[in-house]
Amino acid sequence: MLFYLVDFMAFKEGDFVEIEYSSWTTADNRMIDTTDQKLAEKNGALVEGRKYGPVLVIVGKRTVVKGLDDALKTMDLNQQKKVTLKPAEAFGERNPDIVRIMPLAEFKKRDINPYPGMRVNIDNVTATVKSINSGRVVVDANHPYAGMEITYDVKITKKLDQQQDKITALGKTYDVQPSGVKSEAKAVTLQFGDSVKKDADYFIGRANLIAAVFGYFNDVEKVKVEEEYNRPKESDKEEAHEHDHEHDHDHAH
Repeated sequence: MLFYLVDFMAFKEGDFVEIEYSSWTTADNRMIDTTDQKLAEKNGALVEGRKYGPVLVIVGKRTVVKGLDDALKTMDLNQQKKVTLKPAEAFGERNPDIVRIMPLAEFKKRDINPYPGMRVNIDNVTATVKSINSGRVVVDANHPYAGMEITYDVKITKKLDQQQDKITALGKTYDVQPSGVKSEAKAVTLQFGDSVKKDADYFIGRANLIAAVFGYFNDVEKVKVEEEYNRPKESDKEEAHEHDHEHDHDHAH
């Protein structure tokens, strides 16, 4: 009897992997999301400003829906798989108790003109405006794809093993990719060069990245940040001055 060694890599909880995927509503084959820009364009699902390409998933940490997370644990590197998920494994069953009727006047008081499909924040809960009729607005706090079967076409393109690579990928997820990452005993240094734009989004992303490092790496006791700022060139100063002047002019109206 002959035995052959099968090269199979089951992924375990906590593994950092990058995946390519597309998802559709099973019932009417309507595209929900994809990492493939050309496919998004073809299906009328292109999101302006989005960076397409493989995305980071931390297996077993619910960074994706439960059914997809479970499927990744059974896959091999570079394997492509199609899975159809019941609502409970995807975006949950619909809950009629979180559909509310609100007076239109509540929206008008906040200078909001609601329309069907509009996403609003009510008491720190995101909801979708479903309809407006006779001064009443129906808002639904269920996920837009709750109660639906969802089909995923997924491929694991890379497994990240080095701590530096994992942290760099986390930074990309938070739109604040470090210029460099240094790992020492129980400490990590995040380096952000002058080329990294340090606007308000940067500081939010940096805080989220630091929290994620502590959350995913139990051996890390300290995170240090090194930032580099170069003196602006005269041309940059003039552009900034012109921008401020335009900003002040806008506010004068």
